Amino acid sequence: MNRLDAMQMFVRVAELASFTKAADSLGLPKASISTGIQQLENLLGTRLLHRTTRRVQLTLDGQIFYERSKDLLADMDELESLFQQGASNLSGRLRIDMPSAVAKNRILPRLPEFLALHPQLRLEISSTDRRVDLIREGFDCVIRVGKLSDSSLIAKPLGQLELINCASPAYLARYGIPDTLEALAHHQLVHYVPNLGSKSAGFEYMYDNDVHFISMEGKITVNNSDAYTAACLAGFGIAQIPRVGAQDFLAQGKLIEVLPDYRAEPMPVWLIYANRRNLPRRLQVFMDWVSIQMQGYIA
Repeated sequence: MNRLDAMQMFVRVAELASFTKAADSLGLPKASISTGIQQLENLLGTRLLHRTTRRVQLTLDGQIFYERSKDLLADMDELESLFQQGASNLSGRLRIDMPSAVAKNRILPRLPEFLALHPQLRLEISSTDRRVDLIREGFDCVIRVGKLSDSSLIAKPLGQLELINCASPAYLARYGIPDTLEALAHHQLVHYVPNLGSKSAGFEYMYDNDVHFISMEGKITVNNSDAYTAACLAGFGIAQIPRVGAQDFLAQGKLIEVLPDYRAEPMPVWLIYANRRNLPRRLQVFMDWVSIQMQGYIA
C-alpha cells in the first residue's frame, strides 16, 4: 500500500478516534483502513494506536507520528500544486463546519460560484450549532460564533453579528409591547442553551459597556438557531436574534423589534483552523473566499 495513503488513513483515524468513522469519511472499507495502518506500524516498528472494543487512542509514539504526518501531508499538498498555474488546478477534499444559519443564508447559496472556479475540489460541510472538535473530528476549518476558550487553534476574526430583540405580532397582541426592562417581568422569553439541561442566562442587554442579564419566564428552550427563530415566529416569546437572520421576517411583518435601546452584546464571528506550519493551498483559497462572503453578512 502507498505509504502516503496509509499515513492519510492513520491521521483520519487519529482525529476521529474511530476506524469506522475514518473509513466513512475517506470512502473506503473499514478493512482497508485497518490493513493500511497495520502495514504502517510494521514498517515503523512501533504501535501507533491502542485499540479496544470501545475506543481508539494514540500511543506516545503515535502522537509524535501524528504531528509529523500532518505537516508532511500538508507539504505534499503544496508540492503537488507548486508548479500548477490557475485556480482551477485546486483539487482534494475539505471538511468544514459552520452554524446552520450561516450555511443556509450565506455560504451554500454562493457555493456554486466557488466550485465553478474550482471544479476538482470536494467539500464536506457540517452545519450544526454544536461546537465540534476541529482536530479530533478531522475538520480543516470551522466558522464559529461567540466567545472562544483558550486554544492552540488559530482564530481569525471575521466580524460581529448584531443582535436585536424580536417577537411575533401575535405574541405582542397578547402580552403587549414592552417599553422598559421592568415590563419584562410580565413577558415570556424563548430560551436558548447550547446543551439542553443547562440553565439559560435570561434576557441579555448592554448598559454602560457592561453585560447584564434579567431572569425571565419561558415555556420553551431550544439548542438550535433555526428552532430558536421558529419558536419566536410561533409566538412563544421574545428572542434575541441576529439582525441578518431576522431582516426578512421584519420586512414581511412576521417579527417586530422591541426594546431597541437594550440589545445584547454583539456576537463575534471567527474562522478557526489548526496551527499548521504550512496550510494546503486549497484551504487557504477557501478561507479567503469565506472571509469575502462574510463581509456583507456581518458588521
